[in-house]
Amino acid sequence: MEAVKVRKSTASRLDNALLERLKTEAKRENRSLNSLVEAILMDAMYCVPNAETLEAIEEARSGKYAGVLDASSFDAFMESVNAIE
Repeated sequence: MEAVKVRKSTASRLDNALLERLKTEAKRENRSLNSLVEAILMDAMYCVPNAETLEAIEEARSGKYAGVLDASSFDAFMESVNAIE
């Protein structure tokens, strides 16, 4: 038998445009507004990127020039990737 999840009722204030967008998305996904908001918050709180992903994000945000990739063939592509590292 499945355990019952305890939920606590809460009130929050949201921007009208955001609330309407959330309602539209909930309707599109055939779910309640509460269910959608709970899923979004769960994803935001529990989907933590690993160290390698965080490093890649920082590298991308740094704006550091990575070099040129040659996509003319797979071998050329791999060679250009290895030259960057």
